[in-house]
Amino acid sequence: VQLQASGGGLVQTGGSLRLSCAASGSTFSNYVIGWFRQAPGKEREWVACIDNGDGSTYYSDSVKGRFAISRDTAEKSAWLQMSALNIEDTGVYYCATGPDPKVKPWSPEHVGYWGQGTQVTVSS
Repeated sequence: VQLQASGGGLVQTGGSLRLSCAASGSTFSNYVIGWFRQAPGKEREWVACIDNGDGSTYYSDSVKGRFAISRDTAEKSAWLQMSALNIEDTGVYYCATGPDPKVKPWSPEHVGYWGQGTQVTVSS
């Protein structure tokens, strides 16, 4: 499967952004989809994931209550709605396929396929 992330940009503290992840090349419904992010000088960290069966969602503690992950099989897409953004949310965001979401938090080694990143910059 090929993944393409988009929707990043520059936003002020407290603002919102919606990231998109478009899939092609394989059966989207076969894959659990997640998002990672990587801030400058830091390791890539798992943010959220969504099950490909019952649509259960899982979040890292740092984004719980502010971010919402969703997906649509017919559109072969997933989204990450980000709200109440703060400086610490700045980074490159990647969508990815991964293992059973109950294995959270995912590590990068868990990922099967990566999309290219999209830059999110939160300014004060």
